[in-house]
Amino acid sequence: MKPSRIPFVTLILVLVFFYLPIGFLVLNSFNNSRYASTWTGFSTRWYERLFERTDILAALGNSVKVATGASLASMILGTAAAFALQRYKSRLQDAHKLLVAVPLVLPDILMGMSLLLLFISFGMKLSLLTISIAHVTFCLSYVALVVQARLQDFDFNVVEAARDLGATKVQAFMKVTLPLLAPGILAGGLLAFTLSIDDYVITYFVKGPGSDTLPTLVYSMIKKSKDLPVINALSSLMLIVTFVVVALSQRLTRPAVADSTK
Repeated sequence: MKPSRIPFVTLILVLVFFYLPIGFLVLNSFNNSRYASTWTGFSTRWYERLFERTDILAALGNSVKVATGASLASMILGTAAAFALQRYKSRLQDAHKLLVAVPLVLPDILMGMSLLLLFISFGMKLSLLTISIAHVTFCLSYVALVVQARLQDFDFNVVEAARDLGATKVQAFMKVTLPLLAPGILAGGLLAFTLSIDDYVITYFVKGPGSDTLPTLVYSMIKKSKDLPVINALSSLMLIVTFVVVALSQRLTRPAVADSTK
């Protein structure tokens, strides 16, 4: 029987639906005209204008700081949560697993309002610190799931063998467990970095004066800026960074997939 081409055609249509708008965005970042509906020639002036905007560079710096801090904290807390979920089985762990999974499905607007009320009740000043704490709350869930998937095929007999040869718990963890889990931890960290640097809704609720991140600044520029094509240039550069991060994340998780198929 001749295989059906419907799945292949459907896949092509879905990919076109997803990536055609992005292609227009990248194309218009090189448009000399201020208006997307008119092409007046190839130009890189919007990229030049982008690097002249100190507010954009400052917001980019804030985003990188927050994403880096949130990723590192999420890697530590998410790895600890994954170990607890994998090694210990009890009713308490069932509740723990539920709490780890809830941020994945909780609406961003609800999480943003809840965190804002929490910070206000504690008398915390809204700043980059509150943004970082908010980002950790949802990023660690992704790291925990990625590391837990890696732990499902992990051979703990290797760790026991290291202990039998005289290694302490710390030495066995640092020299055996951590190197074997490093690809999964780094993949989760890269995923957390991508989610953090791209977040707008939660950041909007917990940011304070002078602590704009890149997504919040871009939204304000869309409403009132005259240099709208600068956003196209900025989005194109962010798109490249996102593709690189996702490619690295997939490459790091590939060994785990290969091991699970054996």
